[in-house]
Amino acid sequence: MPPKFMSQLVSAWLAAASLAAAGTAVAAEPLRVGATYITSGTDPAKGSNGWALVSHGVGENLFTVDKDGRLVPELAEKAERTGDLTWTITLKPGRMFSDGTPVAAKALAAGFENTFVNNKAALATGGKLTFKAIDDLILKVKTEKPVPYIQALFAEWPLIAYKPASDGNAVFTGPYRIEAFKTDASITLEPNARFPGVDKRSPVNFHKFGDAQTMTLALESGELDLAFGLPSEVVSRLKASPDLTIKSFPVGYQYLAFLNTARPLLGDVKVRRALDLAFDRRELAAAINGGEPASGAYAAYFPFAGKEARPTDLAKAAALLDEAGWKKGASGMREKDGKPLRLLAITYPQRPDLVTMLPVVKAELARIGVATDTQVVENIQQVASAGDFDIALWAQHTAPSGDPAFFLNSMLRSGASLNYAKYASPEFDAILDRFATEGDPVKRVTIALDAQAKLFADAPASFLVSPVWYVGMSKRLRNYEPWGSDYHVLRADIGEAKQAR
Repeated sequence: MPPKFMSQLVSAWLAAASLAAAGTAVAAEPLRVGATYITSGTDPAKGSNGWALVSHGVGENLFTVDKDGRLVPELAEKAERTGDLTWTITLKPGRMFSDGTPVAAKALAAGFENTFVNNKAALATGGKLTFKAIDDLILKVKTEKPVPYIQALFAEWPLIAYKPASDGNAVFTGPYRIEAFKTDASITLEPNARFPGVDKRSPVNFHKFGDAQTMTLALESGELDLAFGLPSEVVSRLKASPDLTIKSFPVGYQYLAFLNTARPLLGDVKVRRALDLAFDRRELAAAINGGEPASGAYAAYFPFAGKEARPTDLAKAAALLDEAGWKKGASGMREKDGKPLRLLAITYPQRPDLVTMLPVVKAELARIGVATDTQVVENIQQVASAGDFDIALWAQHTAPSGDPAFFLNSMLRSGASLNYAKYASPEFDAILDRFATEGDPVKRVTIALDAQAKLFADAPASFLVSPVWYVGMSKRLRNYEPWGSDYHVLRADIGEAKQAR
């Protein structure tokens, strides 16, 4: 399809969506925001909706990480330990839900209880939590497992704060409220009249694009005010436009490859180690024109990050495959007992950098004689949960609450709900158990480094790139400052970034 025609289609689609948003409570021209992801629904207890709804400016947490990476109160005022497993959380007075009712402990308790019943990821740090409202502003919390930092737990992405409504929906507290939602396509937001500074915010039409290139065309054509997650290859072209502002920023995400230990070919640790050594992280970072080779499970600015980039060693990788019985055949590719070493590598379009990396990964593995089939799948969580892959290229914020434990517990502990690698190691689990009773930040760094060393040895995941992301703005939002990865795209301060059109 010619780019001009494609742009016209995008323009017509966005115009129709804008008309649908007419009649919102605030008589202001909507901000037009585009991204390659959107919440899968409005149920905050389902999947990763809690994260997405906070990203969209609809919801908040009791505690959060600010633009400087500090763990700070949000809806809560403070948290105090009252026993080995018990805490009291004091809420900030004067906060309200979008329906005009006060943010009270009893209402929040009902929401959190619903989340712990329906979202297994919420169980990763403290197990199942129970709640009791002492009064309107005091919430008593009991954890199933010891938790040194309850503040960090309540900053984790599954624990968005909300109250269940009688109609089966949920009511939130963020700077925006949902006016309309179209599954897998768009969400129309209006300023929450109960959130301070409502007069500074405009309605928002937030649109999901199937790929980053189409989103780029919409930005260039003047049809978006904010395009979040631009592909790196278009940045130099976009920077030449006087009508656009392009900004980059480092993120706490890591690009990694889950290696499915439950698949026959990857059940052998020697094969997994060989793959890990075959990945050329400098080449992958260069392919996406942004970021640094990964040193481990965390971005370099965290104190618990590794200090050296993960190695590439093709000779050692080849030797490991030889030891595992995978010899090079006449074609130069590996085989054993007449069967080829052929793997399936998958990724998803919502992270365009990963799509760019996929053929590079295929070429890198071919250098050690490993054949790879590749697929880009729309619903990566569904495919990964089913285990229908050998290698899954993944983007993950590995310290969203400023603490190293949640990622390891939720995605790599034996039996964890998001353990797509199907990794099971009692020794690794024993390392993670130390997090539950250790509150000293310096000692928690040591635990995180020990855990990473075990992962390097067992290779259920290969950590590839610490990326840099790109965001494009029209003149209307040229002062927008991205921070907080994609956990805080639509923020309460977005009105301060607006300029006259």
